[in-house]
Amino acid sequence: MNQHKIGWIGIGRMGYAMAQLLAKAGCDLSVWNRTRAKAEPLKEYGAKVVDKLTNLAACDIVFTMVAAGKDVKEVLYGPNGVMSGGKAPKIVVDSTSISIPESAEIRAELAKRGVKLLAAPVSGNAKVIKAGKLTIVASGPQDAYDTVLPYLSAVGSGVTYVGDGELSRIAKICHNVMLGVVIQNLCEITLLAQKAGMKRHAFLDFLNKSVMGSMFTRYKTPALVNLDFAVTFTPELLRKDIELGLSAARELGVPMPLASVTRDMVQTLIGHGYSDQDFATLLLLGAKASGMEMKAENVKVGDGLS
Repeated sequence: MNQHKIGWIGIGRMGYAMAQLLAKAGCDLSVWNRTRAKAEPLKEYGAKVVDKLTNLAACDIVFTMVAAGKDVKEVLYGPNGVMSGGKAPKIVVDSTSISIPESAEIRAELAKRGVKLLAAPVSGNAKVIKAGKLTIVASGPQDAYDTVLPYLSAVGSGVTYVGDGELSRIAKICHNVMLGVVIQNLCEITLLAQKAGMKRHAFLDFLNKSVMGSMFTRYKTPALVNLDFAVTFTPELLRKDIELGLSAARELGVPMPLASVTRDMVQTLIGHGYSDQDFATLLLLGAKASGMEMKAENVKVGDGLS
């Protein structure tokens, strides 16, 4: 894995876990983060921590995993960005969740500098990464994908190439729209089962063992059973992604009635003050509407990742 010099920008929960896997795989890895202290622990795995973004300009491939599109632009070609000194990497791999127009704008700007962009959004969170079950969808030039694939494979259990341009962005948006629709339905049927007299853990155990069970339903089972709503994805982020999906649907003429209703449910959740908790608090919103008092069942249940 020392064939290319790799740069990494962004050491949040996701970025740290992904960069750590690259370092553990033996990559020639240099890391920059706005708060240097968050990147320091990666030295233990062989990564180099740099003080300036321009230190990454000599890398062959630079990964970005930051907060938003404006941050991608700033760290790459802003006044103090990677390319501000006149040098540039050959390929940028961006895994930040950004809109299709933003991605296209960044791609065009990088092309002016002779840099290829591979858009590579991911499905999962830090816990999923540690369990080796992160999945990645990529779009951009085929040759850039072929070059980067070994490094993507080092951090993800499944990598899918969907074509050129921004197709991976729409794939991720579609994925997150489904995330919203599925969690809303999962909460509804769990409440129905409980109000009929079942324990939540028993119903979800049956569901997870059936053909309808999935990695997602198993992963969310502990939260729904024991009411532990530590954030994995906030309602506001879910609303944003559903709205991006609905916007694309309007543009392309695709009716999405279930997504529309789910967007309104997520908005209602935010309006009831759950914005700083996990999106699975849709269970609590549904319980209120059903006249149900929710209590943690305090049952040890697996999340399908261990």
